[in-house]
Order: sequence, then C-alpha cells, then structure tokens
Amino acid sequence: MGVTVVGAGIVGLLTAWRLRREGHAVTLVAPDVGRDATYAAAGMLAPISEVQYGQDRLYPIMTASRAEYSEFLAELARAVDAPTGWRENGTILLAADRSDRDAVADLVGVQQAHGMEVEPMTSSVLRRREPALAPGVSKGWDVPSDHQVDPRLLTGALAEALAAPLDPAAFPEAGPAARQLRETVVALERDDDGAAGPAAPRYRLTLASGEELVDERVVLAPGLGYGRIAGIPRRHPLPLRPVHGDVLRLRVHSDQLAPGEEQLITATIRAMVRGRSVYLVPRGDGGIVVGASSREDGMAGTRAGAVQELLDDAATILPAVKDMELEEITTRARPGTPDDIPLLGALDDEPGVVVSTGYSRHGILLAPIGARLAAALVGPPRSDAPRAAELSAADAALLASMDPARATPDDPSVPSDPSEPHPVGAPDASGEPAAAGMSPGPTPVPPTPAQKG
Repeated sequence: MGVTVVGAGIVGLLTAWRLRREGHAVTLVAPDVGRDATYAAAGMLAPISEVQYGQDRLYPIMTASRAEYSEFLAELARAVDAPTGWRENGTILLAADRSDRDAVADLVGVQQAHGMEVEPMTSSVLRRREPALAPGVSKGWDVPSDHQVDPRLLTGALAEALAAPLDPAAFPEAGPAARQLRETVVALERDDDGAAGPAAPRYRLTLASGEELVDERVVLAPGLGYGRIAGIPRRHPLPLRPVHGDVLRLRVHSDQLAPGEEQLITATIRAMVRGRSVYLVPRGDGGIVVGASSREDGMAGTRAGAVQELLDDAATILPAVKDMELEEITTRARPGTPDDIPLLGALDDEPGVVVSTGYSRHGILLAPIGARLAAALVGPPRSDAPRAAELSAADAALLASMDPARATPDDPSVPSDPSEPHPVGAPDASGEPAAAGMSPGPTPVPPTPAQKG
C-alpha cells in the first residue's frame, strides 16, 4: 500500500520508518528534515521529571513511549551505522533556595505518588556525583531512569534508514526505500478521478511547486503546518497553537576540566531557580544544552530576556557556565494543544487520513508511540482494512486519550469559519505566517572584536 507522510520532524520521520519497516511504499514530503521544533529539542527521555501538576492523562503516554525506545534504537542500529546520541545518564532534580526546594519537593511528592522512581540525595552524595555544582545547592533528587538522545543525530539516522537498502534477513517485511521530496504540501483532497471507489478512497496532495501526488493513505505529521494545508485539514480544524522555546548550546573548554574529565556534569540537571525551571543536558562531545523557555507571546524570534534568564539560572546551578562558549541560540515554535495531549487518530469521515501532531514539548519522547499507533491506524500494507481492531486494550486507551475528535471547533483557538487560515503560526517580519517547515534558523553568536581581527 502506498502511504504519504507529510512532515519530517522526529514524529514524521519515525512514522515513515515504521511504515517502511512494515512493508509500505512510503513517500515522505517536507521542505526540510528535522529543522523545526525537533532541531531545537534537547532530547530528554524523561517521563518522570517531565511530569507536571495536572498532567495525569499525559503520563501513561510518556511512559509507554519511553518503554519502546530501546527496541526502536536497536532496530535502527541494525539498519544503519549512525549515531543517535543515546546516553543512559539519568536526571538530578535540584532547587536553588528554600522556596524553590519546597516547590520541587511538592512536585517530587506528586511523582512518587504515581509510583515513579525519584529518590532524595544527601548533600555528600550530590557533591560526589556532581562536584561542579554551586556550593549553595545542597538538596537533590535522583531520577536514574531518565536518559537522552540527540535529536539532530537521530533525525539524520532516520533519514538515512529510510533511504538505505535493508538486509532481508533483518527486515523480511520491509518496503522499498522511501521516496523523499523536499516540498511543501499546500492542499489535500480526495481524488475523485481515482478508480478505488468510495469504500477505499485515494487522496490527492498538491505541492507548492504545482506537482500533485495521489496515494491511498496519508499521515499528516507537519506540526504547526497542519492548519496551512487547504482542503481536508481546513474542514477538520485542530486547536494547535505555537508555544515558542528558546534553547542555548554551550561548549565546555578543555581548561575547565580536570585531567581525565570529558564533561563538567554527568547527569542531566533539572533545577528550579527563583521559581523558574531550567535544564542542562550534557552531550558526549563536550557540549551542554540549556533550556528552555516556554512562551506564547507571538514572537517568532528569540526573546533577549529569555536568553538572559536561561544563562543566569544555569550559572546559579553550575557557575562554570559563565566561562563556557555560547555556540548557538535556537528558537522554535512547538505545536501545543489546550490539554497538552497530542492529537493522533484517523479523521472521522476520512479514514485514509491519519493526523499526528500537537506533541508540544514532548515530541522526542513520544515519537515511538506516536509512530507505532499511526502505523496501526494506516493498516497492513496489503489490505485496505485498518488495523485498529487488532489493537490491545492499552493501545486503544492511549488512542482514545489522543483522539483528535476531542478537539472541537468550539475551542476558542479554532477558527469558527473553516475557510479562514488556521492560527497556528506566528507572522514573520512581512506579517505573513511562515510556511510549514520554514522556522528561523539558529542564531549564530556574533564574533568578538578579537575574532573579527
């Protein structure tokens, strides 16, 4: 069966890979690969430390997806020899002062009440584990099951796997190499000229170049680009909104390290500083990712105050941040939903169109479960019957919680007139929404006068 996947962030790429592995002929359409929200993401696989108040419905989805990561990465390694940035380094939760400590302790209580593995650390254990932390930080909690990937490496590995010849012994049911088009989909409609009939409709996708594609199934995973696709998506509006985040990438210099050290911190650090959250994610190459702001102010570019706050808060926890090199500032908009739950399911009157978007801050973590369930909804490669009837009770419950039908047009963020453009993108400098996949690139740090010569 032919399937077109629209969108090449982590969710679209992993969905396309899953479909190819199951035997489908896949076409992947996106203006670029992994350049939107995925590009900025730190890649924490942290269903425990990501849990916040009032997110009881999100936690089962996060834990289910985290449990699938090891098998997915092992399978990807059988397909291509490419790095993914996988690190089993755990997370340490910290608080900067007494008021922050009380807030973190309250959240830890919520996490522990859900049966999560979060253990208090004594100051001596904390010092032995992470000696570079600020002396005033004396209270921490250990979350050993949190790990990480590098989203930029992972998207590269997935794009390579989609194009690679696969070993029939390792992938006996795999479909052909995916067709990858660097294009933007501007419209999606039923193909009335198709011969399949109403029981098995075909779909016509119009590209910005004017080219048209016709396929039997379509998976829409374009993030915030969903509302900019005319036709079927406009008639099925979704309450997506841009939640911008500013992320910094720092470089640890060799003179900051003791002999034999490769990093200043070994675990991912999540801290509360003056009531604000900050994280520091150590990379294997000596980099540290610092993030992330979460704002809905409509500013598509980087907010200067967010950068200052991130640096100040990170330096409060790890003073050596002040002497690191600031390599990159990246700002991206994540596709948010009113309840922070993704939107995943087949459209009511278009069973051949599966929607997979709205992953907000959790796209990297939730990609495996999103890809697997989207592939299940598409159905087996040699049958028009959807596979939903074969879902386990647990999977059916997860899909029910993510059903796009729960997002009704009564939501204030959904336009009452479906012919109007969907408000999912912040305007660029010209006042027009950016095209899907055309988020601003990373902000290079300007050279110092000495660097300029």
